[in-house]
Amino acid sequence: MPLLSVDRADLEACRVMLRGGSKSFFAASLLLPARVRDAATSLYAFCRVADDAIDLGDDPRAAVVRLNERLDAAYRGVPEDVSVDRAFAAAVRAHGIPRTLPAALIEGLAWDSEGRRYESFAALLDYAARVAGAVGVMMAMVMGARDKESLARAADLGTAMQLTNIARDVGEDAAAGRFFLPQDWCVEAGVDVAGFLARPAFSDGLGRVVKRLLDEADALYARAESGIARLRLDCRTGIAAARRIYAAIGHDVAAHGYDSVTRRARVNGRRKMALAGRAMGDAIWLSAGGPVPALPANLFLLEGAGFEPVVETRAVIKLLDLFERLERTQRARMAQAAMAEADRSLA
Repeated sequence: MPLLSVDRADLEACRVMLRGGSKSFFAASLLLPARVRDAATSLYAFCRVADDAIDLGDDPRAAVVRLNERLDAAYRGVPEDVSVDRAFAAAVRAHGIPRTLPAALIEGLAWDSEGRRYESFAALLDYAARVAGAVGVMMAMVMGARDKESLARAADLGTAMQLTNIARDVGEDAAAGRFFLPQDWCVEAGVDVAGFLARPAFSDGLGRVVKRLLDEADALYARAESGIARLRLDCRTGIAAARRIYAAIGHDVAAHGYDSVTRRARVNGRRKMALAGRAMGDAIWLSAGGPVPALPANLFLLEGAGFEPVVETRAVIKLLDLFERLERTQRARMAQAAMAEADRSLA
């Protein structure tokens, strides 16, 4: 695992930023080993700065241009004279993170600046792949993951977290004129998006859409388990904790009737500690399992990371399993034949 050569003051500036603005990540990061925590903090801080630059700035389009300039500078090895940029440049250099991954994040944030809405769940996944799946792949690479299966599952986890965020923030986003829920789901549930944005109010139909989104997130959290099991042992607890904490946000939304308009779901400190304790068990008992095809929306992330996408169909997976069983059987028969021959020679 490469060492991160960066000024400690720059790292502390990143930690302070995340302690105040990304509490769930900060809590989970405390469970990561020191050799990983610094680079993960540096990467996440840059992602946080990028998000805030577009979300809170006066001119989002200009912010996108500036972010790409900062990204170019970091990858040239001459980051701008800002703590976060210097720490980020050191992290991507130390861990060989390709530019296509943070560039995907910035592309997704640019979609935010355009006020895009998403006609279907598939279109929403394209967005989530950029703003969160890319972050998941970068974090996995910091932890030493280089195989395509681990990176595919990291993208699943990032996507699941983004879907949870969207489900949690429906009311908050509406107040800012933003709407991320799939439009076709809303039509099916009888939700008038224009009317909702004009006067945000919770309805049973909206609750059904939020539930549907959280069900999809839970399915991805389950898929992500095998990726966590593939990480080095000292990294598993921190990522398992992040998975459990984010999933718990969705569970809190569900516990209040899927109403994320009149209230914002939260996971308090005591609950986070309990979930972190359960994550320690996950680190030991989760199973890597067999390969699972990547989400189509995430394939470009795997290609950008330098790996062929995981596109095996279930039929192919079953065939490979069959070949493996046949090979094991053949080896067993050869071993039995060899033992029988040895017995005959001794007789």
